[in-house]
Amino acid sequence: MTEVRKLAQFVGQSDYSSLSPEAAEQLKIRVLDTLGVAIGALDAEPLVAIRKLTDSLGGNGASTMIGGGKTAPDRAAFYNTALSRYLDYMDSYLAPGETNHPSDNIGAVLAAAESAGASGKDFITAVAVAYQIHTRLSDVAPVRAKGFDHTVQGAYAVAAAASKALGLDVGQTANAIAISGTANNALRVTRTGGLSHWKGLAYPQVGKEGTHAALLASAGITGPAEVFEGNKGFKDTISGDFSIDWAGEDLESVLRTIIKKHNAEIHSQSAIDAAIDITRYESFRPEDIEAVRIRTFQVAYDIIGGGEEGDKRSIRTKEEADHSLLYMVAAALLDGQVQPEQYAPERITADDVQQLLRKVTVTPDDGYSARFPGEMPSRVEVELTDGTVYSSTTSAYKGFHTNPLTWEDALSKFSILATGFTGEQLRDDIAAVVHDLDAHPITDLTDLLGQVPRNR
Repeated sequence: MTEVRKLAQFVGQSDYSSLSPEAAEQLKIRVLDTLGVAIGALDAEPLVAIRKLTDSLGGNGASTMIGGGKTAPDRAAFYNTALSRYLDYMDSYLAPGETNHPSDNIGAVLAAAESAGASGKDFITAVAVAYQIHTRLSDVAPVRAKGFDHTVQGAYAVAAAASKALGLDVGQTANAIAISGTANNALRVTRTGGLSHWKGLAYPQVGKEGTHAALLASAGITGPAEVFEGNKGFKDTISGDFSIDWAGEDLESVLRTIIKKHNAEIHSQSAIDAAIDITRYESFRPEDIEAVRIRTFQVAYDIIGGGEEGDKRSIRTKEEADHSLLYMVAAALLDGQVQPEQYAPERITADDVQQLLRKVTVTPDDGYSARFPGEMPSRVEVELTDGTVYSSTTSAYKGFHTNPLTWEDALSKFSILATGFTGEQLRDDIAAVVHDLDAHPITDLTDLLGQVPRNR
C-alpha cells in the first residue's frame, strides 16, 4: 500500500466522535479566531483588489465569500483564506525545523464543506484532519532549510481536509492529496528579502489548488500514487526520508498549536510582551531611548531579526513591518501595543518609529535556542540617554500552548477585530453558531458570514 493511500485511509476513518472535548473546544476557538482575523481584513487594499477580481471571474455560486456573494469553491477558498491570512494574526505551530499556520486551512475547508452541504461536525472533523496532517508533516519533514516554504506541507493537509469535507472516498482522497502535493512546492523566497503581497497570499494559493485537486479527484482524475516515496517524489527531492504511522494518529494536534496575542509574526510574541512590560515603568519615556537590545532564539533571529532571511531595517510596507522584529519592538515601545493600527502606512513611515528601529540590535542566544520550541524565550533591554537600563525577559504568553486561550479570551479578540464590520448583533450571532457548531449545518455559519458588510 502506498504512503498516500495510508494517509487517505486515516482521513477516511477520522470521525468527530474521536475528538476529545478539549480538542473540540480548541478547534472551535481556532475557527472563531480565524473568522475574526478574516473579517478584520475585509477593507484592506489587497483584499479589495482580490475581491474585485474574484467577482469578475464569476463561479458556480456553491460557496459563500465572507462579506457577501458566492463563487466556486476553489475561488472562495482563495478569497476567504486570503482574508484570514492578510493581517498575519492567525495561529501557529512550532516544530524544531518548521513553523506553519494550521488555521490557514480553514478557509478552504469552509468553502468545500458548504458546497457539499456538510454538517458542522463534518466541518470541524475536516479542520482537525488538516491540523493533524499539517503539524505532523512539519514535525518530521521540515523544508525551510532546503529553501522551500511552509506551505509545502500544507498542500497535503488542505487537499486531505477538503476531500474530507466533500465526502470523498479513500481512493479519491489519495488522488487529491497526490495531485496537490506534487503540484505545490513553493519557494521560501516568499518570506525572504523585500516582502511582497505574496507573503500573505502563498497559502491562499495552496488552499485554492488543494480544493481544486479534491474537486478533480471527485471527477475521477488520478494523481501520482507514490508522491511521497516514489522516484523523484517528495522524500527523494525535498524532504529526505521520514516515517509517520498514520494508522496510529489521532486528531489532537490542535492542542499543540498556539494563537497570537499580538498582531505580529509568531516568533516575536514573547519579545513584544517584554517590550510592553518595559513601557509600564512610570519613569519610562520612549523619546529618551538611546539603545534597544534584544536577545532571542535562533529561529526568531533568522526569520525576523536580520539573520539568514535578510535585513529587517528597511521597512516601508505592512508585509515588511510584520516580519521585522526591530520594527515591531520599536512600535511596542512607542505605542504600548502591536495591533492592526501599527501597520497603517502612515504609522510605518512615521519618523519616531523609523528612527527608533535603527537603535535596535538583535542577537541570537544559544541558551534560548536550546529551549525552543518548548518555550519562546526573549529578553529586551532598553537603555535611556541618562544611562538608566530597563529590561524584561519572557518565555511564553497568553495563547501559548502552556497557557491556552479560553473561549472568553477568543471571544474578546474576535470582538475587537470584527465588531467594526458586523455590529454587535451579527457579531454575537456568528460567535454563538461557532460555539455550538457541532449542532448546526455549516450553512448556518456561512449564511451569517455572507451578511457581514465589507466596509466598517
